[in-house]
Amino acid sequence: MPGLSCRFYQHKFPEVEDVVMVNVRSIAEMGAYVSLLEYNNIEGMILLRYIDLSKRRVSPEEAIKCEDKFTKSKTVYSILRHVAEVLEYTKDEQLESLFQRTAWVFDDKYKRPGYGAYDAFKHAVSDPSILDSLDLNEDEREVLINNINRRLTPQAVKI
Repeated sequence: MPGLSCRFYQHKFPEVEDVVMVNVRSIAEMGAYVSLLEYNNIEGMILLRYIDLSKRRVSPEEAIKCEDKFTKSKTVYSILRHVAEVLEYTKDEQLESLFQRTAWVFDDKYKRPGYGAYDAFKHAVSDPSILDSLDLNEDEREVLINNINRRLTPQAVKI
């Protein structure tokens, strides 16, 4: 099974001044080469003279918000990727199509990229009819609901 991948958000690239999660790939003479984790690991470069500056410009609140958005987006990504694997998708385009018809619809609807889909999926645990407006076939809908319930249903804790 090939590893399917897709960016987390509808936009192909982050906006200027967006705080994003990265993985440093290498450090060169001019700067650091990074993978943008939320954007299908596209490569970016941070010039050395900006690294210190960019770290200082990110407030603790912005860092926490970025981590929260990343965690929620990663959960949505994980759910949709598993749906794609269960349905035996073989192409990244199929996964991207699934995102276009599900997660990105809610991100647009609630105007909250990274949060809209997570909130809608969380709501779908108790009210699956929220997914009725999506352009999904019956198999996709069933697998999606099963995955949402498996991943997002609160776990009972014994005290």
